[in-house]
Amino acid sequence: MASVRILIIEDDRSIATNLYDFLTGRGHTVDAAADGVTGLHLAITHAFDAIVLDIGLPGMDGIKVCSKLRSEAHVDTPVLMLTARDTLQDKLKGFEHGADDYLVKPFALKEVEARLTALHKRSSGRVTEKVLTAGELTLDPRTLLIQFAGAEVKLPPKCIRLLELMMSQPGRVFSRAELEHGVWGDSQETSDTLRSHMHLLRRALVEAGGHDPIETVHGLGYRLLERARPV
Repeated sequence: MASVRILIIEDDRSIATNLYDFLTGRGHTVDAAADGVTGLHLAITHAFDAIVLDIGLPGMDGIKVCSKLRSEAHVDTPVLMLTARDTLQDKLKGFEHGADDYLVKPFALKEVEARLTALHKRSSGRVTEKVLTAGELTLDPRTLLIQFAGAEVKLPPKCIRLLELMMSQPGRVFSRAELEHGVWGDSQETSDTLRSHMHLLRRALVEAGGHDPIETVHGLGYRLLERARPV
Protein backbone atom coordinates (compact mmCIF):
# COMPACT_ATOMS: atom_id res chain seq x y z
CA MET A 1 0.00 0.00 0.00
CA ALA A 2 1.35 3.41 -0.99
CA SER A 3 2.42 5.78 1.76
CA VAL A 4 0.08 8.71 2.38
CA ARG A 5 0.97 12.00 4.09
CA ILE A 6 -1.71 12.51 6.74
CA LEU A 7 -2.59 15.33 9.12
CA ILE A 8 -4.59 14.38 12.22
CA ILE A 9 -6.50 17.24 13.89
CA GLU A 10 -7.96 15.70 17.04
CA ASP A 11 -8.02 16.95 20.65
CA ASP A 12 -8.75 13.57 22.28
CA ARG A 13 -5.24 12.41 23.16
CA SER A 14 -6.08 8.68 23.22
CA ILE A 15 -7.80 8.79 19.82
CA ALA A 16 -5.02 10.88 18.28
CA THR A 17 -2.33 8.59 19.72
CA ASN A 18 -4.07 5.45 18.47
CA LEU A 19 -4.45 6.93 14.99
CA TYR A 20 -0.86 8.18 14.93
CA ASP A 21 0.64 4.88 16.09
CA PHE A 22 -1.47 2.78 13.74
CA LEU A 23 -0.94 4.92 10.63
CA THR A 24 2.80 5.39 11.14
CA GLY A 25 3.09 1.67 11.82
CA ARG A 26 1.47 1.09 8.43
CA GLY A 27 4.16 3.20 6.75
CA HIS A 28 2.34 6.50 6.41
CA THR A 29 3.83 9.90 7.22
CA VAL A 30 1.75 11.54 9.95
CA ASP A 31 1.60 14.93 11.66
CA ALA A 32 -0.88 15.95 14.34
CA ALA A 33 -2.51 18.96 15.99
CA ALA A 34 -4.68 19.10 19.11
CA ASP A 35 -6.70 22.23 18.29
CA GLY A 36 -8.34 23.85 15.29
CA VAL A 37 -6.08 26.88 14.95
CA THR A 38 -2.87 24.83 14.93
CA GLY A 39 -4.41 22.27 12.62
CA LEU A 40 -5.53 24.91 10.13
CA HIS A 41 -2.05 26.45 10.12
CA LEU A 42 -0.42 23.08 9.43
CA ALA A 43 -2.93 22.25 6.70
CA ILE A 44 -2.23 25.53 4.92
CA THR A 45 1.55 25.65 5.29
CA HIS A 46 2.37 21.98 4.59
CA ALA A 47 1.47 19.57 1.82
CA PHE A 48 -0.67 16.62 2.93
CA ASP A 49 -2.45 13.92 0.94
CA ALA A 50 -5.37 13.69 3.39
CA ILE A 51 -6.62 15.22 6.64
CA VAL A 52 -8.42 13.54 9.55
CA LEU A 53 -10.48 16.31 11.14
CA ASP A 54 -12.52 16.05 14.34
CA ILE A 55 -15.58 18.29 14.51
CA GLY A 56 -15.41 19.04 18.26
CA LEU A 57 -12.13 20.95 18.60
CA PRO A 58 -11.01 23.67 21.04
CA GLY A 59 -10.27 27.14 19.67
CA MET A 60 -11.93 26.54 16.30
CA ASP A 61 -14.28 23.65 15.55
CA GLY A 62 -13.77 21.28 12.65
CA ILE A 63 -16.56 22.78 10.55
CA LYS A 64 -14.93 26.20 10.69
CA VAL A 65 -11.47 24.74 10.02
CA CYS A 66 -12.77 22.99 6.92
CA SER A 67 -14.67 26.07 5.75
CA LYS A 68 -11.60 28.32 6.10
CA LEU A 69 -9.43 25.72 4.42
CA ARG A 70 -11.69 25.70 1.37
CA SER A 71 -13.05 29.23 1.06
CA GLU A 72 -10.14 31.33 2.34
CA ALA A 73 -6.97 29.26 1.85
CA HIS A 74 -8.29 27.45 -1.28
CA VAL A 75 -6.69 24.19 -0.15
CA ASP A 76 -8.37 21.11 -1.67
CA THR A 77 -6.67 18.39 0.40
CA PRO A 78 -9.24 15.61 1.02
CA VAL A 79 -10.82 15.82 4.49
CA LEU A 80 -12.19 12.87 6.50
CA MET A 81 -14.35 14.27 9.31
CA LEU A 82 -14.72 12.51 12.66
CA THR A 83 -17.72 13.04 14.92
CA ALA A 84 -19.59 11.44 17.78
CA ARG A 85 -22.90 12.60 16.27
CA ASP A 86 -24.46 10.26 13.72
CA THR A 87 -27.21 12.43 12.26
CA LEU A 88 -27.91 13.30 8.64
CA GLN A 89 -27.93 17.03 9.46
CA ASP A 90 -24.44 16.87 10.94
CA LYS A 91 -23.15 15.03 7.89
CA LEU A 92 -24.77 17.45 5.47
CA LYS A 93 -23.28 20.38 7.38
CA GLY A 94 -19.83 18.84 7.10
CA PHE A 95 -20.18 18.20 3.38
CA GLU A 96 -21.53 21.72 2.78
CA HIS A 97 -18.37 23.16 4.33
CA GLY A 98 -16.00 21.07 2.26
CA ALA A 99 -15.62 17.65 3.93
CA ASP A 100 -15.04 14.73 1.55
CA ASP A 101 -15.98 11.84 3.84
CA TYR A 102 -17.47 11.25 7.28
CA LEU A 103 -16.77 8.70 10.02
CA VAL A 104 -18.65 8.30 13.30
CA LYS A 105 -16.86 7.43 16.56
CA PRO A 106 -16.07 4.78 17.64
CA PHE A 107 -14.42 3.53 14.47
CA ALA A 108 -12.04 0.80 13.34
CA LEU A 109 -8.50 2.00 12.63
CA LYS A 110 -8.35 -0.11 9.47
CA GLU A 111 -11.45 1.66 8.16
CA VAL A 112 -9.83 5.05 8.73
CA GLU A 113 -6.81 3.96 6.70
CA ALA A 114 -8.99 2.52 3.95
CA ARG A 115 -11.03 5.69 3.65
CA LEU A 116 -7.94 7.94 3.67
CA THR A 117 -6.27 5.84 0.99
CA ALA A 118 -9.41 5.96 -1.15
CA LEU A 119 -9.71 9.72 -0.74
CA HIS A 120 -6.07 10.17 -1.74
CA LYS A 121 -6.45 7.97 -4.83
CA ARG A 122 -9.55 9.82 -5.97
CA SER A 123 -7.91 13.18 -5.32
CA SER A 124 -4.64 12.41 -7.09
CA GLY A 125 -6.43 10.82 -10.03
CA ARG A 126 -9.19 13.33 -10.55
CA VAL A 127 -9.13 16.06 -13.15
CA THR A 128 -10.31 19.31 -11.69
CA GLU A 129 -12.54 21.54 -13.79
CA LYS A 130 -11.24 24.68 -12.20
CA VAL A 131 -8.85 26.75 -14.30
CA LEU A 132 -5.99 27.91 -12.08
CA THR A 133 -5.02 31.57 -12.27
CA ALA A 134 -2.23 33.65 -10.76
CA GLY A 135 -1.94 37.15 -12.14
CA GLU A 136 -1.42 36.86 -15.92
CA LEU A 137 -0.80 33.12 -15.66
CA THR A 138 -3.52 30.51 -16.32
CA LEU A 139 -3.45 26.70 -16.35
CA ASP A 140 -6.34 24.50 -17.41
CA PRO A 141 -5.84 21.07 -15.74
CA ARG A 142 -8.25 19.43 -18.21
CA THR A 143 -6.38 20.41 -21.37
CA LEU A 144 -3.00 21.30 -19.78
CA LEU A 145 -3.16 24.56 -21.72
CA ILE A 146 -0.90 27.14 -20.06
CA GLN A 147 -0.92 30.83 -20.95
CA PHE A 148 1.20 33.65 -19.59
CA ALA A 149 0.39 37.25 -20.55
CA GLY A 150 -1.73 35.87 -23.41
CA ALA A 151 1.04 33.68 -24.86
CA GLU A 152 0.91 29.88 -24.79
CA VAL A 153 3.57 28.16 -22.68
CA LYS A 154 4.87 24.73 -23.71
CA LEU A 155 6.25 22.62 -20.86
CA PRO A 156 7.26 18.99 -20.21
CA PRO A 157 4.92 17.01 -17.89
CA LYS A 158 6.97 17.36 -14.69
CA CYS A 159 7.23 21.14 -15.18
CA ILE A 160 3.47 21.32 -15.67
CA ARG A 161 2.93 19.46 -12.40
CA LEU A 162 5.43 21.75 -10.68
CA LEU A 163 3.62 24.84 -11.93
CA GLU A 164 0.20 23.40 -11.07
CA LEU A 165 1.34 22.73 -7.51
CA MET A 166 2.55 26.30 -6.98
CA MET A 167 -0.50 27.78 -8.72
CA SER A 168 -2.75 25.95 -6.26
CA GLN A 169 -1.57 28.43 -3.61
CA PRO A 170 -0.01 31.57 -5.16
CA GLY A 171 2.23 33.52 -2.79
CA ARG A 172 2.88 30.54 -0.54
CA VAL A 173 6.47 29.34 -0.07
CA PHE A 174 6.85 25.69 -1.08
CA SER A 175 9.85 23.87 0.35
CA ARG A 176 12.06 21.71 -1.82
CA ALA A 177 10.72 18.60 -0.06
CA GLU A 178 7.08 19.58 -0.68
CA LEU A 179 7.71 20.20 -4.38
CA GLU A 180 9.65 16.97 -4.80
CA HIS A 181 6.93 14.94 -3.03
CA GLY A 182 4.22 16.66 -5.06
CA VAL A 183 5.91 16.09 -8.43
CA TRP A 184 7.95 12.88 -8.03
CA GLY A 185 6.19 11.30 -5.06
CA ASP A 186 9.34 11.19 -2.94
CA SER A 187 12.44 13.18 -2.01
CA GLN A 188 15.18 13.21 -4.64
CA GLU A 189 18.75 12.21 -3.83
CA THR A 190 20.10 15.61 -4.88
CA SER A 191 18.56 19.02 -5.52
CA ASP A 192 19.66 18.90 -9.17
CA THR A 193 16.42 17.27 -10.37
CA LEU A 194 14.18 19.96 -8.94
CA ARG A 195 16.61 22.72 -9.85
CA SER A 196 16.81 21.67 -13.49
CA HIS A 197 13.03 21.43 -13.85
CA MET A 198 12.61 24.79 -12.12
CA HIS A 199 15.12 26.28 -14.56
CA LEU A 200 13.17 24.93 -17.56
CA LEU A 201 9.91 26.23 -16.12
CA ARG A 202 11.22 29.71 -15.37
CA ARG A 203 12.91 30.05 -18.75
CA ALA A 204 9.69 29.11 -20.57
CA LEU A 205 7.69 31.63 -18.53
CA VAL A 206 10.18 34.43 -19.24
CA GLU A 207 10.10 33.67 -22.95
CA ALA A 208 6.28 33.76 -22.98
CA GLY A 209 5.50 36.61 -20.60
CA GLY A 210 8.66 38.69 -20.45
CA HIS A 211 9.37 38.15 -16.75
CA ASP A 212 9.85 35.40 -14.18
CA PRO A 213 6.91 35.12 -11.71
CA ILE A 214 8.71 32.57 -9.52
CA GLU A 215 10.73 33.83 -6.58
CA THR A 216 13.53 31.88 -4.91
CA VAL A 217 13.23 32.28 -1.14
CA HIS A 218 16.76 31.43 -0.03
CA GLY A 219 16.94 28.73 2.60
CA LEU A 220 13.20 28.02 2.34
CA GLY A 221 12.09 27.22 -1.20
CA TYR A 222 10.09 28.84 -4.01
CA ARG A 223 6.89 30.80 -4.38
CA LEU A 224 4.77 31.96 -7.29
CA LEU A 225 4.09 35.69 -7.37
CA GLU A 226 0.84 37.05 -8.76
CA ARG A 227 2.43 40.38 -9.67
CA ALA A 228 5.70 41.15 -11.40
CA ARG A 229 8.52 42.19 -9.12
CA PRO A 230 9.57 45.84 -9.48
CA VAL A 231 12.74 46.28 -11.49
